[in-house]
Amino acid sequence: MPDAAHSLALSAARTGQPTDTSRTAGTADTGIRSIQVPRRFVADEWGGTETTILQSSRALNAAGHPTRIFTTLALSDRRREHIQDIEVRRHAYCYPFFGLSRADRHEMDKKGGNLLSLSLLWSLLREPQVDLLHAHTGKRLGGIVRTAARLRGIPYVITLHGGYFDIPTGQMQQMLAPISKSLEWGKPFGALLGSRRVLQDAAAVLCVGENEYRAARAALPGQRLELLPNGVDSGFFADGDGERFRRHYDIPAGRRIILCVSRIDYQKNQLALVEALPGILQEQPDAQLVLVGPVTIESYRARLLQRIEQLGLRGRVNLIPGLTADDPLLRGAYHAADVFCLPSLHEPFGIVVLEAWAAGLPVVAARVGGIPSFTRDGEDVLHADPEQPASLTRQLLAVMDDPALAGRLAGNGQRRARQEYDWCVISRQLSTLYSELAGRRRQAQ
Repeated sequence: MPDAAHSLALSAARTGQPTDTSRTAGTADTGIRSIQVPRRFVADEWGGTETTILQSSRALNAAGHPTRIFTTLALSDRRREHIQDIEVRRHAYCYPFFGLSRADRHEMDKKGGNLLSLSLLWSLLREPQVDLLHAHTGKRLGGIVRTAARLRGIPYVITLHGGYFDIPTGQMQQMLAPISKSLEWGKPFGALLGSRRVLQDAAAVLCVGENEYRAARAALPGQRLELLPNGVDSGFFADGDGERFRRHYDIPAGRRIILCVSRIDYQKNQLALVEALPGILQEQPDAQLVLVGPVTIESYRARLLQRIEQLGLRGRVNLIPGLTADDPLLRGAYHAADVFCLPSLHEPFGIVVLEAWAAGLPVVAARVGGIPSFTRDGEDVLHADPEQPASLTRQLLAVMDDPALAGRLAGNGQRRARQEYDWCVISRQLSTLYSELAGRRRQAQ
């Protein structure tokens, strides 16, 4: 599809205005009709995976490839809704373990439990006019996608959003903690659904990060693998009301904001920023730390608040439990800030780096996971050691003390966000893959 037509269609999707996709990008009759299947999808528990699925779905629809999201009722009681013009259908589910408490189930909802949803399988089987299924998780839910695709005779693909091959041992242990003392009764379902064959039987396996891609190549010889990075709606983040954000959260106009947008979670390592702040305040007494993100680990939030008190930082740290993806205050946070920092201990990609770039912010980010594969130290980001608060202090001060450095990092990052990582670019690769895989089946019919 021509670039101009694709941009026009995507612009219409952003604004909610109707567009004649039959003229710009084909029609629903010729486009590839797909269903996206994540483990959960709710607006008030947002992260990089949700952003990727939503924005790629919007771009696919705008390009004439109709798609919807079928998921479970995890963290939601609404069976149907539209989120930013994308239809979301949710289905009943369970965790097939004896002895789980309500708190255990809730923690698994948030962190990635291996659930089972036979109603979702039935829905995928009976939905008419579907050319391709796209799984965004493995295990039993991935097995459901595999089974539905095989029974329907259509291809499926799976995206590894991180945490499959490239995941720290400690993080996996914490994720499995709720079921560590439970008895599993769901293994027969996993066997019937072919859960262990999800990656091998997929028409293609997509990786968002370079580390995961390299690990997948070693583990899946002969499988089709694609490196498809996350993207950003660069036009959406280009504008924002920073003053409104400051007023809303009572942040004085003279404060220099260090912003981190990420789940409140041990993996995201906001504690290191809290530990780094006293050293920053010695050189930059007007510094203010702003942490924005949904709370996925309540005990970690409590630990953050306790450490803030111990260090005498009350009034110097804003902990904002989360803003929905379309909240103007989220864009305002980026435009109120002076520098963005992502101090994660593990990060498959780091989509918020793209958002900060698109907003014209200089970025300091951890040298971990997929971050070094798409960022350039000293050119569009400064890398830091996330396990050393002194490293974060040093790099943040380097940006805050040197306007020329800050401007160079911000300018280079913003240019790359627009030219290399806008969803117009990323979704075109996905559309091409869909057309290749599903088009073969259409031609054979």
